[in-house]
Amino acid sequence: MIKFKSDFLWGGAIAANQAEGAWQADGKGMALSDTIRGGIVAGKPDESVLPGKYYPSHEAIDFYHRYHEDLELMAGMGFNCFRTSIAWSRIFPTGEEETPNESGLAYYEEMFQTMQKLGMQPVVTISHYETPLNLVKKYNGWANKKLIVFFERYCQAIFTRFGDLVPYWMTFNEMNNVHTMPYASAAMQVSGSEQEQLEMKYQAAHNMFVANAQANQLAKQLMPNAQMGIMLSLSGAVIYPATPNPKDVFETMTLQRRSLFFADVQLNGEYPRYFKRICDDHQLHLDITDEELALIKQYPSDYLGFSYYRSSVYAAGSSTEGNTSGILGQENPYLEKSDWGWPIDPLGLRYLCNILEDRYHKPMFIVENGLGDNDTIEADGAIHDAARIKYLKDHLIEIGEALEDGCQIIGYTWWGPIDIVSAGTGEMKKRYGFVYVDKDNDGNGTLARSKKDSYDVYREIITSNGESLFR
Repeated sequence: MIKFKSDFLWGGAIAANQAEGAWQADGKGMALSDTIRGGIVAGKPDESVLPGKYYPSHEAIDFYHRYHEDLELMAGMGFNCFRTSIAWSRIFPTGEEETPNESGLAYYEEMFQTMQKLGMQPVVTISHYETPLNLVKKYNGWANKKLIVFFERYCQAIFTRFGDLVPYWMTFNEMNNVHTMPYASAAMQVSGSEQEQLEMKYQAAHNMFVANAQANQLAKQLMPNAQMGIMLSLSGAVIYPATPNPKDVFETMTLQRRSLFFADVQLNGEYPRYFKRICDDHQLHLDITDEELALIKQYPSDYLGFSYYRSSVYAAGSSTEGNTSGILGQENPYLEKSDWGWPIDPLGLRYLCNILEDRYHKPMFIVENGLGDNDTIEADGAIHDAARIKYLKDHLIEIGEALEDGCQIIGYTWWGPIDIVSAGTGEMKKRYGFVYVDKDNDGNGTLARSKKDSYDVYREIITSNGESLFR
Protein backbone atom coordinates (compact mmCIF):
# COMPACT_ATOMS: atom_id res chain seq x y z
CA MET A 1 0.00 0.00 0.00
CA ILE A 2 1.33 3.41 -1.00
CA LYS A 3 1.06 5.68 2.01
CA PHE A 4 1.04 9.44 2.37
CA LYS A 5 2.88 10.58 5.49
CA SER A 6 0.79 11.49 8.51
CA ASP A 7 1.86 15.13 8.26
CA PHE A 8 1.04 15.43 4.54
CA LEU A 9 -0.64 18.77 3.78
CA TRP A 10 -4.05 18.41 2.13
CA GLY A 11 -5.93 21.46 0.94
CA GLY A 12 -6.91 23.86 -1.80
CA ALA A 13 -5.67 27.10 -3.31
CA ILE A 14 -7.14 30.40 -4.49
CA ALA A 15 -5.82 33.90 -5.28
CA ALA A 16 -7.06 37.16 -3.82
CA ASN A 17 -7.72 38.81 -7.19
CA GLN A 18 -9.79 35.85 -8.39
CA ALA A 19 -11.88 35.39 -5.27
CA GLU A 20 -12.03 38.33 -2.87
CA GLY A 21 -13.76 41.06 -4.86
CA ALA A 22 -14.32 44.16 -2.68
CA TRP A 23 -11.85 45.91 -4.94
CA GLN A 24 -12.23 49.31 -3.25
CA ALA A 25 -13.11 48.21 0.29
CA ASP A 26 -11.37 49.41 3.44
CA GLY A 27 -8.68 51.48 1.78
CA LYS A 28 -7.59 48.98 -0.88
CA GLY A 29 -5.77 50.55 -3.80
CA MET A 30 -6.09 49.54 -7.42
CA ALA A 31 -4.17 46.46 -8.58
CA LEU A 32 -3.18 45.55 -12.11
CA SER A 33 -5.94 42.90 -12.13
CA ASP A 34 -8.61 45.58 -11.53
CA THR A 35 -8.32 47.05 -15.03
CA ILE A 36 -8.36 43.77 -16.98
CA ARG A 37 -11.43 42.40 -18.75
CA GLY A 38 -11.38 38.91 -20.24
CA GLY A 39 -8.49 37.46 -18.22
CA ILE A 40 -4.76 38.08 -18.07
CA VAL A 41 -4.11 36.13 -21.29
CA ALA A 42 -6.95 37.20 -23.58
CA GLY A 43 -7.64 40.58 -22.04
CA LYS A 44 -5.66 43.80 -22.29
CA PRO A 45 -5.45 46.26 -19.40
CA ASP A 46 -7.46 49.45 -19.65
CA GLU A 47 -5.81 52.74 -18.71
CA SER A 48 -8.43 53.08 -16.00
CA VAL A 49 -11.72 51.47 -15.01
CA LEU A 50 -14.18 52.26 -17.78
CA PRO A 51 -17.81 53.03 -16.88
CA GLY A 52 -20.34 50.43 -17.92
CA LYS A 53 -17.75 47.67 -18.44
CA TYR A 54 -17.62 44.43 -16.50
CA TYR A 55 -14.43 43.67 -14.57
CA PRO A 56 -14.53 40.15 -13.09
CA SER A 57 -12.15 40.88 -10.19
CA HIS A 58 -14.28 43.72 -8.80
CA GLU A 59 -16.74 41.35 -7.14
CA ALA A 60 -15.29 37.93 -8.02
CA ILE A 61 -17.07 35.51 -5.63
CA ASP A 62 -17.07 38.03 -2.74
CA PHE A 63 -14.73 35.88 -0.66
CA TYR A 64 -13.78 39.11 1.13
CA HIS A 65 -17.15 39.17 2.92
CA ARG A 66 -17.90 35.43 2.84
CA TYR A 67 -14.62 33.84 3.83
CA HIS A 68 -15.95 32.51 7.16
CA GLU A 69 -18.61 30.50 5.32
CA ASP A 70 -16.19 29.42 2.60
CA LEU A 71 -13.44 28.35 4.98
CA GLU A 72 -15.94 26.27 6.93
CA LEU A 73 -16.80 24.51 3.67
CA MET A 74 -13.08 23.86 3.11
CA ALA A 75 -12.68 22.53 6.64
CA GLY A 76 -15.64 20.23 5.95
CA MET A 77 -13.48 18.37 3.44
CA GLY A 78 -10.82 17.86 6.10
CA PHE A 79 -8.32 20.43 4.82
CA ASN A 80 -5.32 20.89 7.09
CA CYS A 81 -3.99 23.75 4.97
CA PHE A 82 -5.36 26.46 2.69
CA ARG A 83 -3.44 28.54 0.20
CA THR A 84 -4.38 32.10 -0.62
CA SER A 85 -2.58 35.32 -1.49
CA ILE A 86 -2.38 38.71 0.13
CA ALA A 87 -3.50 41.55 -2.10
CA TRP A 88 -0.47 43.87 -1.96
CA SER A 89 -2.67 46.94 -2.56
CA ARG A 90 -4.75 46.14 0.54
CA ILE A 91 -1.60 46.61 2.62
CA PHE A 92 0.07 49.40 0.60
CA PRO A 93 -2.57 50.92 -1.71
CA THR A 94 -0.08 52.48 -4.13
CA GLY A 95 2.89 50.34 -3.13
CA GLU A 96 4.87 53.45 -2.15
CA GLU A 97 3.42 54.29 1.29
CA GLU A 98 5.70 54.32 4.31
CA THR A 99 2.98 52.99 6.63
CA PRO A 100 0.73 49.98 5.89
CA ASN A 101 -3.05 50.17 5.75
CA GLU A 102 -4.30 48.90 9.11
CA SER A 103 -7.64 47.74 7.71
CA GLY A 104 -5.87 45.47 5.27
CA LEU A 105 -3.63 44.01 7.94
CA ALA A 106 -6.60 43.42 10.26
CA TYR A 107 -8.56 41.67 7.50
CA TYR A 108 -5.86 39.11 6.77
CA GLU A 109 -5.03 38.65 10.44
CA GLU A 110 -8.61 37.65 11.18
CA MET A 111 -8.71 35.41 8.10
CA PHE A 112 -5.55 33.55 9.09
CA GLN A 113 -6.80 33.21 12.67
CA THR A 114 -10.03 31.73 11.30
CA MET A 115 -8.06 29.20 9.27
CA GLN A 116 -6.08 28.19 12.34
CA LYS A 117 -9.25 27.76 14.41
CA LEU A 118 -10.66 25.51 11.71
CA GLY A 119 -7.53 23.35 11.70
CA MET A 120 -5.97 24.73 8.52
CA GLN A 121 -2.43 26.05 8.23
CA PRO A 122 -2.26 29.17 6.02
CA VAL A 123 -0.08 28.85 2.92
CA VAL A 124 0.43 32.39 1.64
CA THR A 125 1.59 33.78 -1.68
CA ILE A 126 2.96 37.29 -1.19
CA SER A 127 2.46 38.50 -4.77
CA HIS A 128 -0.02 36.70 -7.02
CA TYR A 129 -0.74 38.65 -10.22
CA GLU A 130 -2.01 41.65 -8.20
CA THR A 131 0.80 44.22 -8.06
CA PRO A 132 -0.42 47.74 -7.11
CA LEU A 133 -1.37 49.50 -10.34
CA ASN A 134 0.65 52.57 -9.37
CA LEU A 135 3.86 50.53 -9.45
CA VAL A 136 2.96 49.27 -12.92
CA LYS A 137 2.27 52.71 -14.37
CA LYS A 138 5.00 54.65 -12.59
CA TYR A 139 7.88 52.16 -12.73
CA ASN A 140 6.82 49.51 -15.28
CA GLY A 141 6.79 46.94 -12.51
CA TRP A 142 9.74 44.64 -11.98
CA ALA A 143 11.62 46.10 -14.93
CA ASN A 144 12.67 48.72 -12.35
CA LYS A 145 14.90 47.88 -9.38
CA LYS A 146 12.99 50.34 -7.21
CA LEU A 147 10.35 47.65 -6.71
CA ILE A 148 12.85 45.68 -4.63
CA VAL A 149 12.65 48.36 -1.92
CA PHE A 150 8.85 48.53 -2.04
CA PHE A 151 8.57 44.73 -1.86
CA GLU A 152 10.90 44.56 1.13
CA ARG A 153 8.76 47.13 2.97
CA TYR A 154 5.67 45.08 2.14
CA CYS A 155 7.30 41.88 3.44
CA GLN A 156 8.44 43.68 6.61
CA ALA A 157 4.83 44.65 7.34
CA ILE A 158 3.22 41.27 6.73
CA PHE A 159 5.98 39.20 8.35
CA THR A 160 5.78 41.35 11.46
CA ARG A 161 1.99 41.06 11.66
CA PHE A 162 1.41 37.46 10.50
CA GLY A 163 4.66 35.72 11.41
CA ASP A 164 3.02 33.70 14.21
CA LEU A 165 0.08 32.69 12.01
CA VAL A 166 1.57 31.66 8.67
CA PRO A 167 4.05 28.74 8.53
CA TYR A 168 4.39 28.50 4.73
CA TRP A 169 5.14 31.40 2.40
CA MET A 170 5.86 31.80 -1.31
CA THR A 171 7.14 35.08 -2.70
CA PHE A 172 5.94 35.33 -6.32
CA ASN A 173 3.28 33.32 -8.09
CA GLU A 174 4.55 31.59 -11.25
CA MET A 175 7.49 33.96 -11.67
CA ASN A 176 8.73 32.03 -14.70
CA ASN A 177 5.64 33.14 -16.63
CA VAL A 178 7.51 36.37 -17.20
CA HIS A 179 8.35 34.78 -20.58
CA THR A 180 4.76 34.17 -21.66
CA MET A 181 2.76 36.63 -19.53
CA PRO A 182 5.09 39.46 -18.44
CA TYR A 183 2.26 41.81 -17.45
CA ALA A 184 0.75 39.34 -14.99
CA SER A 185 3.98 37.79 -13.73
CA ALA A 186 6.29 40.82 -13.58
CA ALA A 187 3.76 43.68 -13.75
CA MET A 188 5.45 45.16 -16.80
CA GLN A 189 4.83 45.95 -20.44
CA VAL A 190 7.58 44.77 -22.81
CA SER A 191 8.45 46.52 -26.03
CA GLY A 192 11.17 46.87 -28.64
CA SER A 193 13.04 44.20 -30.59
CA GLU A 194 13.03 40.53 -29.65
CA GLN A 195 16.45 41.00 -28.05
CA GLU A 196 15.27 44.04 -26.08
CA GLN A 197 12.16 42.24 -24.85
CA LEU A 198 14.19 39.24 -23.72
CA GLU A 199 16.61 41.55 -21.92
CA MET A 200 13.70 43.19 -20.10
CA LYS A 201 12.33 39.82 -19.04
CA TYR A 202 15.62 38.54 -17.63
CA GLN A 203 16.30 41.86 -15.89
CA ALA A 204 12.88 41.72 -14.26
CA ALA A 205 13.55 38.12 -13.25
CA HIS A 206 16.86 39.13 -11.66
CA ASN A 207 15.20 41.95 -9.75
CA MET A 208 12.66 39.45 -8.42
CA PHE A 209 15.46 37.04 -7.49
CA VAL A 210 17.01 39.79 -5.37
CA ALA A 211 13.64 40.59 -3.79
CA ASN A 212 13.11 36.88 -3.07
CA ALA A 213 16.49 36.62 -1.34
CA GLN A 214 15.79 39.76 0.69
CA ALA A 215 12.44 38.28 1.77
CA ASN A 216 14.22 35.08 2.84
CA GLN A 217 16.74 37.11 4.83
CA LEU A 218 13.97 39.09 6.50
CA ALA A 219 12.01 35.93 7.28
CA LYS A 220 14.98 34.41 9.10
CA GLN A 221 15.11 37.49 11.30
CA LEU A 222 11.40 37.93 11.99
CA MET A 223 9.96 34.38 11.83
CA PRO A 224 12.80 31.83 11.92
CA ASN A 225 10.45 28.83 12.00
CA ALA A 226 8.64 29.76 8.79
CA GLN A 227 9.28 27.95 5.51
CA MET A 228 10.02 30.27 2.59
CA GLY A 229 9.31 28.86 -0.85
CA ILE A 230 9.16 29.88 -4.46
CA MET A 231 6.23 29.16 -6.78
CA LEU A 232 6.67 28.32 -10.46
CA SER A 233 4.43 27.21 -13.32
CA LEU A 234 5.94 23.84 -14.17
CA SER A 235 3.46 22.53 -16.69
CA GLY A 236 5.97 24.15 -19.03
CA ALA A 237 8.68 21.84 -17.71
CA VAL A 238 6.84 18.68 -18.78
CA ILE A 239 7.60 18.87 -22.49
CA TYR A 240 7.99 15.82 -24.68
CA PRO A 241 9.99 15.96 -27.95
CA ALA A 242 7.75 15.50 -30.97
CA THR A 243 10.12 12.90 -32.47
CA PRO A 244 13.42 11.17 -31.63
CA ASN A 245 15.12 13.65 -33.95
CA PRO A 246 18.06 14.96 -31.88
CA LYS A 247 17.08 18.53 -32.76
CA ASP A 248 13.62 17.99 -31.26
CA VAL A 249 15.13 16.39 -28.17
CA PHE A 250 17.76 19.07 -27.60
CA GLU A 251 15.46 22.04 -28.20
CA THR A 252 12.88 20.47 -25.90
CA MET A 253 15.54 20.28 -23.19
CA THR A 254 16.47 23.93 -23.64
CA LEU A 255 12.81 24.95 -23.46
CA GLN A 256 12.39 22.94 -20.27
CA ARG A 257 15.38 24.81 -18.86
CA ARG A 258 13.55 28.09 -19.45
CA SER A 259 11.22 27.21 -16.58
CA LEU A 260 13.70 25.38 -14.37
CA PHE A 261 16.17 28.28 -14.61
CA PHE A 262 14.09 30.14 -12.03
CA ALA A 263 14.38 27.27 -9.57
CA ASP A 264 18.07 26.76 -10.38
CA VAL A 265 18.81 30.31 -9.20
CA GLN A 266 16.52 30.51 -6.19
CA LEU A 267 17.01 27.00 -4.79
CA ASN A 268 20.70 26.55 -5.60
CA GLY A 269 21.57 30.16 -4.81
CA GLU A 270 23.45 30.96 -7.99
CA TYR A 271 23.01 31.42 -11.70
CA PRO A 272 23.53 28.16 -13.63
CA ARG A 273 26.51 27.94 -15.96
CA TYR A 274 24.28 27.64 -19.03
CA PHE A 275 22.94 31.17 -18.45
CA LYS A 276 26.14 32.70 -19.82
CA ARG A 277 25.42 31.06 -23.19
CA ILE A 278 21.90 32.54 -23.16
CA CYS A 279 23.30 36.02 -22.53
CA ASP A 280 26.00 35.64 -25.16
CA ASP A 281 23.70 34.25 -27.85
CA HIS A 282 21.12 37.00 -27.37
CA GLN A 283 23.56 39.81 -26.52
CA LEU A 284 21.87 40.46 -23.18
CA HIS A 285 23.32 43.18 -20.99
CA LEU A 286 21.89 42.96 -17.48
CA ASP A 287 22.38 45.09 -14.39
CA ILE A 288 23.62 42.46 -11.92
CA THR A 289 25.93 43.40 -9.07
CA ASP A 290 28.29 41.28 -7.01
CA GLU A 291 26.41 42.30 -3.86
CA GLU A 292 23.14 41.03 -5.34
CA LEU A 293 24.71 37.72 -6.33
CA ALA A 294 26.11 37.33 -2.82
CA LEU A 295 22.65 37.92 -1.33
CA ILE A 296 21.07 35.33 -3.65
CA LYS A 297 23.82 32.88 -2.68
CA GLN A 298 23.38 33.44 1.05
CA TYR A 299 19.58 33.21 1.14
CA PRO A 300 18.21 30.46 -1.11
CA SER A 301 14.61 29.32 -0.72
CA ASP A 302 13.53 26.38 1.42
CA TYR A 303 11.12 24.57 -0.88
CA LEU A 304 9.68 24.53 -4.38
CA GLY A 305 5.99 25.19 -4.78
CA PHE A 306 4.62 24.69 -8.27
CA SER A 307 1.56 24.39 -10.48
CA TYR A 308 0.97 21.50 -12.85
CA TYR A 309 -2.03 21.17 -15.15
CA ARG A 310 -0.83 19.55 -18.37
CA SER A 311 2.10 18.48 -20.51
CA SER A 312 3.15 19.64 -23.99
CA VAL A 313 4.75 18.27 -27.14
CA TYR A 314 7.44 20.34 -28.85
CA ALA A 315 9.15 20.24 -32.26
CA ALA A 316 12.35 22.10 -33.05
CA GLY A 317 11.68 25.58 -34.36
CA SER A 318 8.06 25.72 -33.16
CA SER A 319 6.46 28.58 -31.28
CA THR A 320 7.19 28.75 -27.55
CA GLU A 321 4.05 30.71 -26.73
CA GLY A 322 1.96 29.68 -23.76
CA ASN A 323 -0.75 30.67 -21.32
CA THR A 324 -1.75 29.85 -17.75
CA SER A 325 -1.69 26.15 -18.64
CA GLY A 326 1.91 26.07 -19.90
CA ILE A 327 3.51 25.83 -23.35
CA LEU A 328 0.85 25.28 -26.03
CA GLY A 329 2.88 22.91 -28.23
CA GLN A 330 1.56 20.24 -30.60
CA GLU A 331 -1.21 17.66 -30.30
CA ASN A 332 -0.50 14.58 -28.20
CA PRO A 333 -2.54 11.69 -29.65
CA TYR A 334 -2.07 9.62 -26.49
CA LEU A 335 -3.89 12.02 -24.15
CA GLU A 336 -7.47 13.10 -23.61
CA LYS A 337 -8.31 16.81 -23.34
CA SER A 338 -10.35 18.96 -21.01
CA ASP A 339 -13.30 21.05 -22.18
CA TRP A 340 -10.84 23.92 -22.62
CA GLY A 341 -8.46 21.86 -24.75
CA TRP A 342 -5.79 21.17 -22.13
CA PRO A 343 -4.17 17.71 -22.39
CA ILE A 344 -4.74 15.57 -19.28
CA ASP A 345 -1.53 13.80 -18.25
CA PRO A 346 -1.40 12.44 -14.68
CA LEU A 347 1.79 10.47 -15.31
CA GLY A 348 3.43 13.72 -16.39
CA LEU A 349 3.10 14.92 -12.78
CA ARG A 350 5.01 11.91 -11.47
CA TYR A 351 7.63 12.47 -14.20
CA LEU A 352 7.95 16.12 -13.13
CA CYS A 353 8.31 15.30 -9.42
CA ASN A 354 11.14 12.89 -10.21
CA ILE A 355 12.93 15.50 -12.33
CA LEU A 356 12.68 18.02 -9.48
CA GLU A 357 13.87 15.53 -6.87
CA ASP A 358 16.87 14.55 -8.93
CA ARG A 359 17.76 18.17 -9.67
CA TYR A 360 17.21 19.95 -6.33
CA HIS A 361 16.94 17.45 -3.44
CA LYS A 362 14.60 19.86 -1.68
CA PRO A 363 10.99 19.56 -0.51
CA MET A 364 8.34 20.24 -3.13
CA PHE A 365 4.74 21.38 -2.64
CA ILE A 366 2.16 20.87 -5.41
CA VAL A 367 0.22 24.06 -4.79
CA GLU A 368 -1.85 24.12 -8.00
CA ASN A 369 -3.40 21.23 -9.88
CA GLY A 370 -6.97 21.03 -11.11
CA LEU A 371 -9.47 20.70 -13.93
CA GLY A 372 -11.42 23.64 -15.33
CA ASP A 373 -14.65 22.12 -16.63
CA ASN A 374 -18.28 22.83 -17.50
CA ASP A 375 -20.73 21.93 -14.75
CA THR A 376 -24.37 20.92 -15.24
CA ILE A 377 -26.87 21.46 -12.44
CA GLU A 378 -29.48 18.70 -12.36
CA ALA A 379 -33.16 19.30 -11.62
CA ASP A 380 -32.62 18.30 -7.99
CA GLY A 381 -29.65 20.68 -7.65
CA ALA A 382 -27.01 17.95 -7.79
CA ILE A 383 -23.77 18.43 -9.74
CA HIS A 384 -22.24 15.16 -10.92
CA ASP A 385 -18.71 16.22 -11.89
CA ALA A 386 -17.30 12.84 -12.85
CA ALA A 387 -14.51 14.27 -15.03
CA ARG A 388 -13.19 16.37 -12.14
CA ILE A 389 -13.29 13.38 -9.80
CA LYS A 390 -11.34 11.25 -12.27
CA TYR A 391 -8.76 14.00 -12.79
CA LEU A 392 -8.32 14.38 -9.03
CA LYS A 393 -7.93 10.68 -8.35
CA ASP A 394 -5.65 9.98 -11.29
CA HIS A 395 -3.25 12.78 -10.34
CA LEU A 396 -3.20 11.88 -6.66
CA ILE A 397 -2.43 8.25 -7.51
CA GLU A 398 0.61 9.43 -9.46
CA ILE A 399 1.63 11.63 -6.52
CA GLY A 400 1.48 8.52 -4.37
CA GLU A 401 3.73 6.75 -6.85
CA ALA A 402 6.13 9.71 -6.83
CA LEU A 403 6.30 9.49 -3.04
CA GLU A 404 7.25 5.83 -3.40
CA ASP A 405 9.89 6.92 -5.93
CA GLY A 406 11.47 8.95 -3.12
CA CYS A 407 10.19 12.42 -4.04
CA GLN A 408 9.96 14.80 -1.09
CA ILE A 409 6.39 16.01 -1.62
CA ILE A 410 5.08 17.78 1.47
CA GLY A 411 1.57 18.63 0.30
CA TYR A 412 -1.11 19.12 -2.34
CA THR A 413 -3.54 22.01 -2.76
CA TRP A 414 -6.15 21.64 -5.50
CA TRP A 415 -6.55 24.79 -7.54
CA GLY A 416 -9.90 26.45 -6.98
CA PRO A 417 -11.63 24.18 -4.42
CA ILE A 418 -14.45 26.70 -4.68
CA ASP A 419 -15.38 28.16 -8.07
CA ILE A 420 -13.46 31.40 -8.74
CA VAL A 421 -12.83 33.71 -11.68
CA SER A 422 -10.48 32.15 -14.23
CA ALA A 423 -7.17 34.01 -14.35
CA GLY A 424 -6.55 33.15 -17.97
CA THR A 425 -9.95 34.01 -19.45
CA GLY A 426 -11.89 35.92 -16.79
CA GLU A 427 -14.68 33.35 -16.93
CA MET A 428 -16.83 31.81 -14.22
CA LYS A 429 -18.00 29.13 -16.63
CA LYS A 430 -14.58 27.48 -16.43
CA ARG A 431 -15.11 25.87 -13.05
CA TYR A 432 -12.52 24.12 -10.89
CA GLY A 433 -14.34 23.90 -7.58
CA PHE A 434 -15.68 21.16 -5.38
CA VAL A 435 -18.08 23.91 -4.29
CA TYR A 436 -20.29 25.57 -6.93
CA VAL A 437 -20.80 29.35 -6.89
CA ASP A 438 -23.94 30.69 -8.53
CA LYS A 439 -22.49 33.29 -10.89
CA ASP A 440 -22.13 33.45 -14.66
CA ASN A 441 -19.62 35.00 -17.06
CA ASP A 442 -21.53 38.30 -17.10
CA GLY A 443 -21.57 38.65 -13.33
CA ASN A 444 -25.17 37.51 -12.82
CA GLY A 445 -26.15 35.16 -9.99
CA THR A 446 -26.90 34.90 -6.30
CA LEU A 447 -23.36 33.81 -5.27
CA ALA A 448 -24.97 30.92 -3.37
CA ARG A 449 -22.62 28.04 -2.61
CA SER A 450 -23.47 24.36 -3.15
CA LYS A 451 -21.46 21.15 -2.98
CA LYS A 452 -20.63 19.00 -6.01
CA ASP A 453 -20.10 15.22 -5.96
CA SER A 454 -16.34 15.85 -5.90
CA TYR A 455 -16.68 17.50 -2.46
CA ASP A 456 -17.43 14.18 -0.77
CA VAL A 457 -14.84 12.33 -2.85
CA TYR A 458 -12.03 14.68 -1.82
CA ARG A 459 -13.21 14.48 1.80
CA GLU A 460 -12.96 10.69 1.69
CA ILE A 461 -9.47 10.87 0.18
CA ILE A 462 -8.27 13.29 2.86
CA THR A 463 -9.98 11.47 5.72
CA SER A 464 -8.27 8.24 4.69
CA ASN A 465 -4.98 10.09 4.13
CA GLY A 466 -4.97 8.89 0.55
CA GLU A 467 -5.67 5.22 1.24
CA SER A 468 -9.07 5.31 -0.46
CA LEU A 469 -7.27 5.95 -3.76
CA PHE A 470 -5.76 2.47 -3.74
CA ARG A 471 -8.63 0.34 -2.49
